[in-house]
Amino acid sequence: MPGLLGKKIGMTSVFSADGKNVPCTVIELGPCVVTQVKSVEKDGYAAVQLGFEEAKEKNTTKPMLGHFAKSGTTPKRHLAEFTGFEDVNLGDTITVDLFADTTYVDVIGTSKGKGFQGVVKRHGFGGVGQTTHGQDDRLRKPGSIGACSYPAKVFKGLRMGGQMGNVRVTTHNLQVLKVIPEHNLLLIKGSIPGFKGSIVSVIK
Repeated sequence: MPGLLGKKIGMTSVFSADGKNVPCTVIELGPCVVTQVKSVEKDGYAAVQLGFEEAKEKNTTKPMLGHFAKSGTTPKRHLAEFTGFEDVNLGDTITVDLFADTTYVDVIGTSKGKGFQGVVKRHGFGGVGQTTHGQDDRLRKPGSIGACSYPAKVFKGLRMGGQMGNVRVTTHNLQVLKVIPEHNLLLIKGSIPGFKGSIVSVIK
């Protein structure tokens, strides 16, 4: 589906038509430049590559400088591919107006990293009060992680402590509250993955 790259600005709230105060996330969406048009004949699939945010030439590799030169645009910091675009050409600029008549969107981002976390925070284990299955005197420990005689191993995927967050997350069916084309802003109801300033993909 068609979409754009943007930056999470932060959260605020707006009043709805019936007077309710609605929390929303502000996204600076585009403008994005078409840096490559992929076709089934040449690439095996149809897609459009979009570039977002300016990058310095000294920080861009020579191959990528040549790639951007083909589309007649300056180097971009972020690239992403989207499908579903029609009648677009190299060098075209796509703005937030793409979502002018859109009611719901999907947002893809990288969630906030929370470091190494235990099973209570990471998986919602009971913690305090559990005194069975090997959990006796340690209030936030996981307890038994498997049998000792058979199968004499720990199964893959067992819920344990470990790295939490900092993963690709897709949030579906978020309501578009308002489009502000003069400032390239999109207001979406509720929260989206990532911290302030993180790059997100918004898809119709």
